[in-house]
Amino acid sequence: MRALTLLFLLAACAPGALSAADGEMLPIPVTQANGSQVEIQARLCLPEGGARRPLVLINHGSPPNAARRPSMTPASCQAEAVRFFLARGHAVAMPMRRGYGPSGGNWAEGFGPCNAPDYVRAGLEAARDMRAAIATLAARPDVPAGPVLVVGQSAGGWGTIALASRNPPEVAGYVNMAGGRGGHVDNIPNLNCAPDRLVEAAGRYGATARASMLWVYTANDSYFAPELARRMHAAFTAAGGQARFVAAAPFGTDGHGLFFGRGGSAIWGPLVTEAFP
Repeated sequence: MRALTLLFLLAACAPGALSAADGEMLPIPVTQANGSQVEIQARLCLPEGGARRPLVLINHGSPPNAARRPSMTPASCQAEAVRFFLARGHAVAMPMRRGYGPSGGNWAEGFGPCNAPDYVRAGLEAARDMRAAIATLAARPDVPAGPVLVVGQSAGGWGTIALASRNPPEVAGYVNMAGGRGGHVDNIPNLNCAPDRLVEAAGRYGATARASMLWVYTANDSYFAPELARRMHAAFTAAGGQARFVAAAPFGTDGHGLFFGRGGSAIWGPLVTEAFP
């Protein structure tokens, strides 16, 4: 079960040597809450012949075992989820947030004790790294100017919701794929640290988020089951957030891996294209 969980969460982060077809690894400066600066790493992928559409920023999840964080690497440019956006002409980047893989700085996304998690702060720290990546990457001459699309899966999806709550003007839309935190307590499926606090945190994000979002969860997600996902969405939209919720059919043995799963883009791809043509 542990190996299967890691497959779902780390499909975007499989170890491997960087090849010529795997884009370019770039340093991204991040200013931390205390004012100090560290560098994270991001992989930039460009379509053959160059990008003709603005940046898509894809954000990874977090492994259930903290010991695996240092070995993570960004998705390959050949990964199915990446190729979907490259085929549409986008520049695509995958940042590794602080404390993951080759990125500097300490892990900043911890939410504290399971009985009293601070999910809001955890998401905003992930969003800090995302916004830093956008600032650096969107300024490159090989990345077409224009509003950015931010996509995140699992912990990256939660950070995507947090980023939406800050309304950065350089971002046009957001895709949350199975986003959340605190799932698989003691490695037990469908057991979450303080789910009511996760719902409350979604409402706090929704109180300030104004850009359009797409939320996609599957019927067999073992981290954020349909009932919990719907409660988060209801809290987010009741507070003022704008998000279309899609309850997708079961995918594989655990729908949490839909975004990076083989054949997954046939399911979520049309939804993204419809929401963000």
